[in-house]
Amino acid sequence: MINNAILFLLQTLLGLLTIAFLLRFYFQLTRTSFQNQVAELIVTVTNFAVKPMRRVLPSIGKLDLSTLVLAYATQIMLYTGMLWLNGFPLLVAGNQVWGVILGVASISIVNISISIFLYAVLIQAVLSWVNPHTPIAPILHTLTYPVLKPLKKHIPPAGNFDLSPLIFIISAQLLLTTILIPLENTLLSTL
Repeated sequence: MINNAILFLLQTLLGLLTIAFLLRFYFQLTRTSFQNQVAELIVTVTNFAVKPMRRVLPSIGKLDLSTLVLAYATQIMLYTGMLWLNGFPLLVAGNQVWGVILGVASISIVNISISIFLYAVLIQAVLSWVNPHTPIAPILHTLTYPVLKPLKKHIPPAGNFDLSPLIFIISAQLLLTTILIPLENTLLSTL
């Protein structure tokens, strides 16, 4: 019972920390303004690890590699901790386990990244109907513009409705459910 509680806390805390690192990475990549409450919260939550990591791994142009590496390391810690708490013999299992952990952590980063954009597009679409002038609208627009721009070029609006968010949401869900999640499950089943 205590293992389940610790496992839940581990998944929650490291999952949220991964999301925070990835949001910071994508905010910098898309040049989202850090002069808002959401971005300030993300910076505050992640500064404890990002500042020291930037001394070791500086940014390359718009790519803040330190936040991406921290998100990846957080996922590695999550899967290692989950296996350890479930009684998996990590120390005697051999090198294959570490390859699987690294692979699953990579797939998980892609899954979380797609989910971040999926929910950002979904929230942006809902807010455009309910309250388009909310303070979070500029953040969502800047974050989602790079993924929606190519779709908007090829998908004409239907009347006054922009269908590109709907196409993106369906495509992202399809990618997650048909390729990435089964791939992650297949890797985990090899343990």
